[in-house]
Amino acid sequence: QVQLVESGGGLVQAGGSLRLSCVVSGRTSSRYAMGWFRQAPGKEREFVAAINWSNSGSAYYADSVKGRFTISRDNAKNTVYLQMNGLKPEDTAVYSCALRGAPYGSSWYNRVDDYDYWGQGTQVTVSS
Repeated sequence: QVQLVESGGGLVQAGGSLRLSCVVSGRTSSRYAMGWFRQAPGKEREFVAAINWSNSGSAYYADSVKGRFTISRDNAKNTVYLQMNGLKPEDTAVYSCALRGAPYGSSWYNRVDDYDYWGQGTQVTVSS
């Protein structure tokens, strides 16, 4: 059974940083693209960042986070990270990681339907 567990969320002041982690179990994640999405109260889930399957994988970002957030992965640890710098109040949301069901492919997967497995999410709150 594939499980994704996020951690690293919390409360931070505007301009601060957080690093989210997502550990995958039940499947070796190294062959699969992964992504981060977020959902704010009353809004739809939106794409944040994605990374392709290789350990030095290419990444793809939403315009709203480009230059501030960095996605990376450590396939030896079955873990993907999201480093978030320069946080803004509008970044407040529940952040979830996702894993594609099909192996390999690119990092250009920015739709919810592109992913088959999801974590429960971790809350990020940015105060002004």
